[in-house]
Amino acid sequence: MLKEKRLFLLDMDGTIYLDDQLFDGTKEFLAHVRAIGGKYLFLTNNSSRSVDAYVEKMQRLGIETTKDDFLTSVDALIVYLKSNGYAPKKLYAFGTASFRKQLADSGFCVTDRLQEDVQALICGFDTELTFQKLEDACILLNRGVDFIAANPDWVCPTWYGFVPDCGSVCEMLYRATSRRPVFIGKPQPEMALLAMEKYGFNKTQTLLVGDRIYTDIACGCNADIDTVLVLSGESGRQDIDLHETKPTYVFDNIRTLLNEMTGDAK
Repeated sequence: MLKEKRLFLLDMDGTIYLDDQLFDGTKEFLAHVRAIGGKYLFLTNNSSRSVDAYVEKMQRLGIETTKDDFLTSVDALIVYLKSNGYAPKKLYAFGTASFRKQLADSGFCVTDRLQEDVQALICGFDTELTFQKLEDACILLNRGVDFIAANPDWVCPTWYGFVPDCGSVCEMLYRATSRRPVFIGKPQPEMALLAMEKYGFNKTQTLLVGDRIYTDIACGCNADIDTVLVLSGESGRQDIDLHETKPTYVFDNIRTLLNEMTGDAK
């Protein structure tokens, strides 16, 4: 039951806003969660920007947050890299300057130049993509370096439509090199499990809300928690039958979800 939920794991792009347009009902939804003694955490696969940038963006949209209110695919990636022995290795960071800085600030030896001692290619959502990076990546993959990607999203929603995300670039690299990455972030369950552990809520109390079936909803299913698909982003109602993974609930947007939770549904 939705009224039993106390920890709300919220995707951002396509779920609570699109670009710099906050969706109707978002502020009221967050206020309701606070009013019932709950907690919300923003989960995003967008690896192109830092948490500081998200805090600033939310402030522009009229929502006060702190760094503790966010968990990103880069956070999950860093946990994976540290637990799998990549700390002493040189990593080619295929992504934005912010992506490289987050890895470097976490103690990793990163570069964006083709070098002989690179041992792994780490791919993120790169809004600063150049052909040189693609060429470097192909050379490294053909050498046999490890291939790890922050997120598998095919596209990122914008006000003018979709743009290629990390998953699409990785598919292009696969077509050129026959190498596929290990994907981190949603749909893997780790982000949801980390959130529950961080705030001390159990699976029954937790709800994941997102706009993508193959990342958001799959993450919730893999973590064995209830999910809400909102139809305000990438996935449409027609996509539900195309995926084996099914959401627990489906709503048009964050406003209609709020109405259901507060008993105002019409």
